[in-house]
Amino acid sequence: MRLHAALALTACLSSGALAIFADDAGHIDYHLALVGLPKREDTFFQQPYAGSKASLLYTLSDKQVIGAVNPKDGAIVWRHSLSTSPNGTHGILRSGEDQDTIITAVGDRITAWSASDGRLAWETRFSGATVEDLEILEQEDGNTVGDVKDAVVLLNDATQGVKRLDGKTGRIKWTYQDTSGNTPFQVSTSPTHVYYISLHTSMLGASTVHVTSLSPVTGKKVDQYTLNTGNDISSRDQILFAGANSASPLLAWTDKAHSALKVNIIGTKGVSTFAAPSKETVERIILHAPNRVNSVPHFLVEYQTKTGHSAEVFHVNLVKSTISKAYSLPNLAGRGIFTTSTTDANVYFTRITSEEVSVVSSRSHGILGRWPIKSSWTLAGAYPVHGVSEVAVRSGSAHAVRSAALFSNGQWALVRNGELTWTRPEFLSGVVSAAWADLPEEETLAHELEVEGHQNVVAAYIHRVKRHIRDLEYFPAWLQALPVRILGNLVGNPSEPISGDIIEHDSFGFHKLVIVATDTGRLAALDAGSSGKIVWNIDLHQLSPGTTFEHPTLKTSRGYVELSDKGLVAPLLINVTTAGLLSAKEKAESVPVVRGQTLVFFDIVDGELKGFEGAQTNATPVWTFTPPTNERIVGWTARPLDDPVASIGKVLGDRRVLYKYLNPNLVLITTVSDSTRTASVYLLDSASGNLLHSTSHSGVDITRPIPSAISENWFSYSMTLDAAHNTASRGYELVVSELFESSIPDDRGPLGAAENSSAVGPNKGDALEPYVLSQTYHIPEEISHMTVSQTRQGITSRELLVTLPESNSIVGIPRYVIDPRRPIGRDPTAEEAAEGLTKYHPVIMFQPQWHINHKNEVFGVKDVITSPSLLESTSLVFAYGLDVFGTRLSPSFAFDMLGKGFNKVQMLLTVGALGVGVLFVAPLVRRKQINSLWTIP
Repeated sequence: MRLHAALALTACLSSGALAIFADDAGHIDYHLALVGLPKREDTFFQQPYAGSKASLLYTLSDKQVIGAVNPKDGAIVWRHSLSTSPNGTHGILRSGEDQDTIITAVGDRITAWSASDGRLAWETRFSGATVEDLEILEQEDGNTVGDVKDAVVLLNDATQGVKRLDGKTGRIKWTYQDTSGNTPFQVSTSPTHVYYISLHTSMLGASTVHVTSLSPVTGKKVDQYTLNTGNDISSRDQILFAGANSASPLLAWTDKAHSALKVNIIGTKGVSTFAAPSKETVERIILHAPNRVNSVPHFLVEYQTKTGHSAEVFHVNLVKSTISKAYSLPNLAGRGIFTTSTTDANVYFTRITSEEVSVVSSRSHGILGRWPIKSSWTLAGAYPVHGVSEVAVRSGSAHAVRSAALFSNGQWALVRNGELTWTRPEFLSGVVSAAWADLPEEETLAHELEVEGHQNVVAAYIHRVKRHIRDLEYFPAWLQALPVRILGNLVGNPSEPISGDIIEHDSFGFHKLVIVATDTGRLAALDAGSSGKIVWNIDLHQLSPGTTFEHPTLKTSRGYVELSDKGLVAPLLINVTTAGLLSAKEKAESVPVVRGQTLVFFDIVDGELKGFEGAQTNATPVWTFTPPTNERIVGWTARPLDDPVASIGKVLGDRRVLYKYLNPNLVLITTVSDSTRTASVYLLDSASGNLLHSTSHSGVDITRPIPSAISENWFSYSMTLDAAHNTASRGYELVVSELFESSIPDDRGPLGAAENSSAVGPNKGDALEPYVLSQTYHIPEEISHMTVSQTRQGITSRELLVTLPESNSIVGIPRYVIDPRRPIGRDPTAEEAAEGLTKYHPVIMFQPQWHINHKNEVFGVKDVITSPSLLESTSLVFAYGLDVFGTRLSPSFAFDMLGKGFNKVQMLLTVGALGVGVLFVAPLVRRKQINSLWTIP
């Protein structure tokens, strides 16, 4: 007890340590700054300003994040998140030639950004409307627009219609309103007109296309006509292309069978029909056209089949307003993509397959350049989905080409002349669930030790001898790697990283795997000790064909991960090392047997929280929590299953003890009342469903999140105050409560020293209810999520890790700062100061040294998970959302590991010198002792 108290006191006194030292940033932590999966129509190369010698890669992702990426190394130059609900919002990114601004449209907001550094230029909002399309007006009546080009916007509200916005200020110059009742679809521009395209759907379901020609100067209607589409178009998806800024904007669509392509030159009523290749059923048709007004009017049509892909190139005759096929590109087996690039007025098409990269001119089919794919980048058999390219042409041949392509495994990569330059794991931006997994060696040893622990002495001894004999087969490899490990320790690299495809554990337990599942149905393993290196990355649809993965959840145990989802009949058990499904034998050996403990799972059913005993499948609820009238449950948090406690009591300054209320079955439920604007928390015993504690707060903004966390004998939660209801101003509060068996030191409460007690048995008055100490603090920012650091034995002081979405930060609040026992209105006594208590202050300011993300901005954090390492001082942290961030946290300093500044070589030399000195001095001392015996006094 005294040892635990001393360690706890040391932890309290050292809690002011830096979360991450400056020289540790970038070494013990890693940050993947992501933007999301780039969208085909909103990704392009462009110079950040006129006269720039280099281009940046701009994209607007599926997460509605705009970003500029350096094509040289794939680093983020700047980025912004444009929407709080990215998955349900349509976004658009456009830019003009030789402009230093780019424009985005998301929801009702249109924003112009500086292309070089991402600074806000201007913003315009249209309340009650949503932007359907956005284009840049390159020319006006055949003349190039001034230095800053205007934007043409199409809104889905007929009363707002089409608008022209000033490129410098975002001010509206003119508005065209559509009173026909048609559905706005897209807007396009040519050197002389602005075209408004709308759809009229008949009662039979077929849609017709209406084109309205507008004057770019006044916005008044010049002409209007209807295209003869027959019954081809029944949905918007069948319209393949609606041309943007080009000399000949096109409108293309296809029938349901993809058997014919129909193309219209916008501004004319003629429709050209072209049959698709008939050798094999076409699954998809994609039209690629240049988007510059000075480019030649050529375009490419890509045909994708089940086994291959081909393309046809077409030319547009602007004088005769006709379209003709120029040439075809051969069908190739496997997946491939085409990209379009423009140099001066010439158009080039780049073809990217798993075998080679080739470039052709839009004028003829001759290959201008061909580069074989280097075997070093296969990206685990993935194929390209879409991309953009830049082509450098010299003397009629393609000198170089670089392409940024999104691959089917979620990697965004840049390929330069067939060589992989960089990759960005953008699929990790969609992580919805994550779990820690120990390496198989550690899991196997834990299983063997558990088996030995439930055998008699003789059987356990025989089992251990056999285990040691089996381990001898790994001895030669261990002996061979020993010099490398010793050298690594001497040069200051004590943690052996994962090398190649071999997964090895390290001495400190830093190389744990983090298994993550994404919203696109991918499962991956990351090595937390090697800067988040991706160990493997698989498509879940290959393991369960035909399944739609909505929100997969993960649970790990003994070398496998259990994946559950609503679309699965039974959970998938996947090996964390090989990423393969477990066999029936492996399942039988891997499923853990929990002895002496009944597991209770929770789920919200019809507005009630139910506790289920045993397996989650086909389980029967053992208790039900029904919230009071007019209250609804918004969340619940259970105490972690693995939550070690080093001491059953808190030692006071006078050496007395406050005994902690340590119940492993605690669950905290959060409810809100819409009518009274109150939030309530209820503490339950999940074994019996008994209510242990409850409290309510008024004047709460119930539309904001109320995160909570529970650990050991304390819990915390945070709320946003509503300025319009019973509070002076809007603010944020953090509430911390600590549970004890009694309010009196050295008292174990009504149960006393009883050896046995039951949570489901008769309640002896208040015997099962804890004594609760609570304290409230005002905090400067809203908290969206909170969790608690974990260590192996629970001796190290814990930290409350909170996520701050406004500043894109993760803060570790020391435990002593939020201790509810801090004295109020007075300075602590000498005994209280000996405990590490300080005077209570109602406001907690997040200190810079508490930010565990250092100077990195961690965007869109959805959750933070922690795991203990093999060192008691260190907890592993992993955060995911839009970004991925990981680090190691030492709340009480790394007291059980030498710092990287420790000179091991000098220590060995010193010890060696002392040893040599002893060898020389020992004979001299011995001779002196002998001589002293013969000396006459």
